[in-house]
Amino acid sequence: MLKIGVTGQNGFVGRHMYNSLGLHPDEFTRIDFERNFFDDPELLDNFVLQCDVIIHLAGLNRHSDVDILYKTNIALTKNLVDSLQRTKSMAHVLFSSSTQEEKDTQYGQSKKLSRALFDDWASKCEGRFAGLIIPNVFGPFGSPFYNSVIATFCHQLTHGETPTINIDGGLELIYIDELVHIFLECIRKKTSNSNYKVLPTFCIKVSDALYLLQKFRDTYFENGTIPDLNSRFELNLFNTYRSFIDLSERYPVQFKQYSDNRGSFAEMIRVGNGVHGQTSFSTTLPGITRGNHFHTRKVERFAVIKGTALIQLRRIGCEQVFSFYLSGDVPSYVDIPIWYAHNIKNIGDEELYTIFWISEFFDSADSDTYFEEV
Repeated sequence: MLKIGVTGQNGFVGRHMYNSLGLHPDEFTRIDFERNFFDDPELLDNFVLQCDVIIHLAGLNRHSDVDILYKTNIALTKNLVDSLQRTKSMAHVLFSSSTQEEKDTQYGQSKKLSRALFDDWASKCEGRFAGLIIPNVFGPFGSPFYNSVIATFCHQLTHGETPTINIDGGLELIYIDELVHIFLECIRKKTSNSNYKVLPTFCIKVSDALYLLQKFRDTYFENGTIPDLNSRFELNLFNTYRSFIDLSERYPVQFKQYSDNRGSFAEMIRVGNGVHGQTSFSTTLPGITRGNHFHTRKVERFAVIKGTALIQLRRIGCEQVFSFYLSGDVPSYVDIPIWYAHNIKNIGDEELYTIFWISEFFDSADSDTYFEEV
């Protein structure tokens, strides 16, 4: 079993990397990293000595003072290289550089020099090093105005703000899960390549990306309809968009009911073209809890039509729990974001009736279901 440490494990890429390693407990053991390790050689050496693999992701993407950005990124790299030398570590080191290396910016040059420093260490100490040159990364939980223009647009469109385009250039993008997969493959194959160019998986103009996100807002956020998702990219972009919705403000959403002397009718869900799915019905006895798992790609809706339920959500790696109370007296739904552990409990005295819709058919060989208590 490989012991893997991720510097910057609480950053955008780092958190996804750390959580994804946790999906493979029979293959990897995670060695926790804290930012203050860089300030204490003894703590840093102890971390390095425990690792078979080190993924160096720590650093600044943006800063109001570009000199501080440059110096910080170089200092972090030098500290880690010094520790590798002091401990005579033979860890497999992977580093996330950027296509910004091609540009004459302090950020790009800090990445380029850092990659060269690791390569020099590997050459002198017979170490194994992979320097990944990565295009723009997007995905759930990015920081707006910091990680990517996609994160900025998603935040603005889910918070009543109006996005603007400064330069309508082309975006070469890779989804965070696709990037994590490449890192894992490099680890498994023991890749040693100081100039590993990661190819984008999708290219799109900024205005076209904004158009899709605005469509998600109009179709999904305003009307509750699952939008047209005609490609894996559109699904990934939609799940990214959903991650920026304020759950406490959004849910539960009441169904629009139509009643007459026969009873009542409510439409549970509308889905666009290119969306497949599976609808299920369950009954749950009083006091019983279902779920306590999470998904990394599926879109899912829980609709309570009879009884009283408590739905709880907790983002993986976080402690905050969102609690939603639903009743069949006012039929409502909650959509489940990816990377959120979730459950549903019958807290009433009668049987609970729930309808579940999920965006793909269940496949036991690839269920995208990971058990975790909320």
